[in-house]
Amino acid sequence: MCVNCIRNEVDITEGIPKQATIHYCRNCERYLQPPGIWVVAQLESRELLTLCLKKLKGLNKVRLVDAGFIWTEPHSKRIKVKLTIQKEVFASTILQQIFEVEYIVSHQQCEECTRLAAQNTWKAVVQVRQKVEHKRTFLYLEQLILKHNAHKDTTNIKETKDGIDFYYGQRAHAIKMVEFLNAVVPIKYKTSEQLISMDIHTSTSNYKFTYSVEIVPICRDDLVCIPKKLANSMGSLSQLLLCTRVSNSIQLMDVNTMIHGELPSSVYWRNPFPSLASVKTMIEYTVLDVELLGPTKGKLALADVHVARSSDFGRNDDISIVRSHLGAILNPGDTVLGYDLARSNYNNDEFDKMNRHDLPDVILVRKSYPARRKKNKARNWKLAQLGKEVDEMLPRKQEQARIENDMEMFMRDIEEDPEFRSTINIFKSQNPTAATEHSMATDTDVEEEEDFPEISLEEMLDEMQLNTEGPDEDEDEEMMM
Repeated sequence: MCVNCIRNEVDITEGIPKQATIHYCRNCERYLQPPGIWVVAQLESRELLTLCLKKLKGLNKVRLVDAGFIWTEPHSKRIKVKLTIQKEVFASTILQQIFEVEYIVSHQQCEECTRLAAQNTWKAVVQVRQKVEHKRTFLYLEQLILKHNAHKDTTNIKETKDGIDFYYGQRAHAIKMVEFLNAVVPIKYKTSEQLISMDIHTSTSNYKFTYSVEIVPICRDDLVCIPKKLANSMGSLSQLLLCTRVSNSIQLMDVNTMIHGELPSSVYWRNPFPSLASVKTMIEYTVLDVELLGPTKGKLALADVHVARSSDFGRNDDISIVRSHLGAILNPGDTVLGYDLARSNYNNDEFDKMNRHDLPDVILVRKSYPARRKKNKARNWKLAQLGKEVDEMLPRKQEQARIENDMEMFMRDIEEDPEFRSTINIFKSQNPTAATEHSMATDTDVEEEEDFPEISLEEMLDEMQLNTEGPDEDEDEEMMM
């Protein structure tokens, strides 16, 4: 058969639809990419062409040579695409054909615009609270929610004085959020419901549900004094412990022996106890000498550290010899933050029962970097944030300084702990070059702090994309802190 007869007899476009429908939201000007992703695409753009080609079934059975738009009037609700395909029809015979596909643009509201049109009506709310002096836990929880896209079903997110409120259009979505919170932080919750309306003829009722979630009032680096009975049940630990990490359980450590203990959430709520001291009360000390007492275990090593309060230099010669777990990273001349037990008065019944002669004068918590902080070193990375509404009753002017201080402390935690930042998403700054140049200029003033913790470029993501894809199934299985 000649080429013309082959073209008349064989149709390689068979199985490929010549007409399809794409959905478009007029409010946010986005197109639906099945199954539930809405993407922004301009007319006759590469993004729109990709979306159109994905709608065609059977295109994978042929070879696509070329594709392009055919101009149509913008308000016609029609998009025409010209395709050039090839396919082998007989032995060593490849046939090429050109055909057109017409797409009908159908208007459909996306979920976000539907919620806005409904004026953010809600049927369930999750009220998350934590009674502490700072919001470092909420800052970390916000990053976990963003990483796992746990906020995708919310109709509104509102920041309050002691926490965050998550509003939902369905009760099932609120229950899913409570389950997520229970997997990443130690919580307890209670449920209440309010009757909105009732139809006596059909025996149907309309309720609003409220889930009150309380997070354990203990944070990382807090000093705690656990009850004697609880300490014995955890393997004869000391009552005076340091909180090293908070995930779905509380991880504690005895700084004198470096023995770790884990306190499940259920055990804590049966015997709740407050923190003895928080990071707000830590004092800066200067290291004078370090005497190692044992082998190094990662960044931890038991040592006797000679320290003096930085504020006492030039006033007195008071020196304290402290047993600490930071022997591997401390050197003479370094600064370290800790709790001064000798000069503090704690209103705690369990602490008052302890023998004061057996207590150390100082408990060291973490190494600090004051010289670098005084220079206000620019960072070449940033974090994503939830779109939250702020309660108008909050005293914003008084709160602003505290919020900025909490954010700075949270960013220091991220820089100083690689395991901690591996659980969240870190993004490159919009202008990393400028931040790098500023960093180089600042480094000349702090040459003595060559071990200052930094975040490598390999740990950063290129760009910030929120609410574009569903949560990763693999990540949902790895919700650890």
